Amino acid sequence: MSLHHTFGILTHPDREWESIRSDQESTSKLYLGHVFLLALIPTLSAYFGTTEVGWRIGDGAAVKLTQASAAQLCVLFYIAMLAGIFIIGKFIDFFSMTYGADESEHKGVILAAYATTPLFLVGITAIYPVLWINLLAGIIAVCWSVYLLFEGLPILMKIPEDRGFMFASSVLTIGLVMLVALLAISVVIWSIGFGPVYTS
Repeated sequence: MSLHHTFGILTHPDREWESIRSDQESTSKLYLGHVFLLALIPTLSAYFGTTEVGWRIGDGAAVKLTQASAAQLCVLFYIAMLAGIFIIGKFIDFFSMTYGADESEHKGVILAAYATTPLFLVGITAIYPVLWINLLAGIIAVCWSVYLLFEGLPILMKIPEDRGFMFASSVLTIGLVMLVALLAISVVIWSIGFGPVYTS
């Protein structure tokens, strides 16, 4: 599996979701050909941005992380992205029967992976860590991912659009809960010695 769906999911999502559904792609192929590669974009961008460019608070000097600290945090970030896609996908499969999806259709991980494609791609902005640029790009990517979720769920799960809307709303809620949980876990991880270390 290559990245051939990546461009299509951004430019003509309706047709691309139909194509994705007909591919019968396995989770392992999806991870090897899509998730592992795209998750490297924000990871490597964040590493470069925090170690080589840095960010400024007011008129102060650029703040940077040490290479060891940045590498450690970026690896944890990469693992969290891979795990998050899988967990949300399994939640989608678990709740699919409630919304009338075919019990033989287990496409939750596929839906989660392709719907979050804009978030992976916009991670390139982490190369230049300026708050307003990263925030604006992030908002646009989140909006596009939400659109892809609402558009793709009824197609992949083969359910009516009204049920798909309710189902997608539930998935979005799960994603927000996971984000809050991730923030809480980050605080715990930082408190046990995995926090950022700044250059002097």
